[in-house]
Amino acid sequence: MNILTTRSYKGESDWCAIANLIDACETVDRLGEEVSASELKLVLDAPKLDKARDVQLWEDGNYKLIGLALLDMPDSQDEIDACLWFYVHPNLRGEGLETEIVKWGEKRLGEVGKQRNLPAKLRTYNRDDRTDGMLLLEKQGFAVDRYFLTMARSLAEPIPAPEFPADFALTHVSGEKDIQPWVEMFNQSFIDHWNHHDLTAETVRYWMQDENYQPELDLIAVSGDRRFAAFCDCQIKPQKNHRSDTKDGWIELLGTRRDFRKMGLGKAMLLAGLHTLKAAGANTAKLSVDADSLTGATKLYQSVGFRPMETWLSWAKAV
Repeated sequence: MNILTTRSYKGESDWCAIANLIDACETVDRLGEEVSASELKLVLDAPKLDKARDVQLWEDGNYKLIGLALLDMPDSQDEIDACLWFYVHPNLRGEGLETEIVKWGEKRLGEVGKQRNLPAKLRTYNRDDRTDGMLLLEKQGFAVDRYFLTMARSLAEPIPAPEFPADFALTHVSGEKDIQPWVEMFNQSFIDHWNHHDLTAETVRYWMQDENYQPELDLIAVSGDRRFAAFCDCQIKPQKNHRSDTKDGWIELLGTRRDFRKMGLGKAMLLAGLHTLKAAGANTAKLSVDADSLTGATKLYQSVGFRPMETWLSWAKAV
């Protein structure tokens, strides 16, 4: 394998090459909208990301981008649970670059672990039909510790009307004034979930700058005393190489604040989200769910017509 150089991410000047690399991977891997180029760009340009040290690019002898790796390390006081996202051009796979990328991720995470004096774990994700990726991760000492499902539901099928408890109103995010209460609601909703890291207002404010963000699809249930109680963040992601008569909508986030659970708000918000996506022109609704969740989320989704499409594996290794 003839690699000319490895280097850090330079920002906007690299984006065309990165988009081309992702397109090449999507064509072969059928990655779909779970890992859209626009979402990756949002992560790459996040204010807290150390672009000089936590992103690495690999180029061949013709200065063509053939590999990209990103190490995402959420803030934590107990353990660094970092996620390694990486792409290798289909024409260069199996020649050692994947191993080099994983080694880079381990080395960088090890440095951060020593700096913070915290134990560190490197994590990455692989679809269960990508046997080459699974063999690579097994050889590098990774083991599966979690399963996730991508589920889908046709919006052409009847959608039951959402039934909200008395004194609850359905609305959507409306600008800066809603950010802090939304963040508090999110953190209280997911504090007891696997691998939760508290969100900050700064992060949510950055998300809202994304060109694909639509506040009218970011639904909230508000209680009679004006508390944010539950949420359903819907998105319609840009699609390429699809028929013009198909349009996928996504249930990106769904949650209920702990002190408002067992009231039917989760199902009501989910159904409201499906109606909202259909009204926005989507034909299909998709979502990703932790198959091992203790909240019964998978059963909730199945009860309104969602069915599994793909299984994703979470692989982890102590560094």
